[in-house]
Amino acid sequence: MTDSTLSGQFLDAAIGLLARVRDEEAGNIAAAGAAVAKTVADGGRLFAFGAGHSSLPAQDVVYRAGGLALMNLLAVPGTLGVDVMPATLGSALERVTGLAASVLDTSPANAGDLLVIISLSGRNTLPVEMAREARARGLTVVGLTSVAYARETASRAASGGFLLDHCDIVLDSKIAVGDAELTADGVEAPFAPASTVVTSALMQATMAAAAEALVARGIEPPLLRSGNVDGGHAWNGRVMKEYGDRIFYRR
Repeated sequence: MTDSTLSGQFLDAAIGLLARVRDEEAGNIAAAGAAVAKTVADGGRLFAFGAGHSSLPAQDVVYRAGGLALMNLLAVPGTLGVDVMPATLGSALERVTGLAASVLDTSPANAGDLLVIISLSGRNTLPVEMAREARARGLTVVGLTSVAYARETASRAASGGFLLDHCDIVLDSKIAVGDAELTADGVEAPFAPASTVVTSALMQATMAAAAEALVARGIEPPLLRSGNVDGGHAWNGRVMKEYGDRIFYRR
């Protein structure tokens, strides 16, 4: 049954996009999960980066119940969203050449680690250079982006490339250019973005695939439990002690 309300139309659109990524990105999700599992098994570290609203799915897999304890946020001050004034500063920083190299220079990320880079458009300088620099330094790079932007827009990076051009594995969110699912009479601009819903789901699907791949290797996935259930703190303390040298958000 379809819902004629605008809220119902948005939910239907989001469900449709989730079904598409489930059906069309299954192979890439499995590959990304396998890469995460290999990094964990080989003693590497895991990082996630996103700027602006693309930082939300990155944050969603860091230090959370049911998530991999080893996933760290590669934060670039001023780019995480609306935590700076003016908020437009974050957008400006995404276009600064050379910033990505400086961030990696001062981060704990090294060869053998894995970095997930999330950028809806994949066209701005920071995510493009972050992927290129990370790969050159020996990191495995997973890019989560909308392939449509690479087909329909121009790159803002000096290299002229997009995020997807510098990744080992690409996950396509299927989000249309403009990131707005609805239009309506009396509303001048398209509205109701679904990128956060879909991208967060893709991130969690990748983590689930990683857990599956780790079990197949005979390794217990280093997952965190909720601190709001009995035994959760003790469980998390054990995991963090065992993997403390690969967890950076607690230092």
